[in-house]
Amino acid sequence: MPLSHAMRYRSHGAPEQVLRLEQVELPAPRPREVQVAVAAAGVSGGEIPIIDGRLRRLVRTRLPAGVGNDFTGRVTGVGAEVHTLSVGDEVWGTLPRGTFGSVAEHVTVPEGRVAPAPQGVDLVLAAALPVAGTTAMRALQDVTRLRPGERLLVRGAGGGTGVVLVQLGKELGAHVTALASARALDALATLGADETVDYRAVPLDRLGAFDVVVDLVGTRLADVLARLAPGGRMASLAVDASRPLRAIAGITAASLRTRGRAAPFSNNPSPAMLRELTALAQSGVLRPVVDRQHPLADAATAYAMAAAGGTCGKVLVRMSS
Repeated sequence: MPLSHAMRYRSHGAPEQVLRLEQVELPAPRPREVQVAVAAAGVSGGEIPIIDGRLRRLVRTRLPAGVGNDFTGRVTGVGAEVHTLSVGDEVWGTLPRGTFGSVAEHVTVPEGRVAPAPQGVDLVLAAALPVAGTTAMRALQDVTRLRPGERLLVRGAGGGTGVVLVQLGKELGAHVTALASARALDALATLGADETVDYRAVPLDRLGAFDVVVDLVGTRLADVLARLAPGGRMASLAVDASRPLRAIAGITAASLRTRGRAAPFSNNPSPAMLRELTALAQSGVLRPVVDRQHPLADAATAYAMAAAGGTCGKVLVRMSS
């Protein structure tokens, strides 16, 4: 069986301490699977508490484990029952929900987890969008049902998903306030934010009221909920990893108290959503924003950056030099 390289960890700890490049077997795709030679994969800060073990009571991780959930690349093999893709096609996609391993030279995924990559967008840079883009679409279109003219607050707007939420919120006709670190504010204004706020300089209680809040931080839930105007809705996309059980109980209670207006969710994009994302990227509505790229051998540094925070856009791992 041929071999490939993948970034994995065999014990919990800080990314720079536990992530190692390993050789793994590369099985042939099953009848409804597609094998992809990965061009690049996105790094998610949400993986850090899984890697370091803070979420081990909530997320069962079978070690050794891979990292990364989304990817771009070229099809290198198709199963006998795959008829929508061919060897050589440029694609992007995500691994099934709750699984990781896209920071690797190859991935093998169900056919429905990939879609044609957007034409005219660099295949490496496009890796900033599959998870971030579909998460933003679900948060604004399905969960909170953002309407034109509404006031939208994106808390944690400088991260990989935050920069997409700002772009999509503006496209949907909202007045967008981006709350982020000072380093990201100029870029967020360029992406369309109507107001940019340094979270260190302006307390939450001075931000006013919003029709929709998307929270990518996970802390101070009561203060964030207090920013909702009457009839306002919130999508919670992060959990306070320092006390995850209490955080989940808090957002569950908030959802009940607000009759579902404060809603957590776990993204699991459908094939139709991936195709819609392709159209949005191809038309230029959504642009990939990349803080920096790291080669596969240096993926541990990429994850350490994500753990430190303060990035503007997505950190990527590219497979070739």
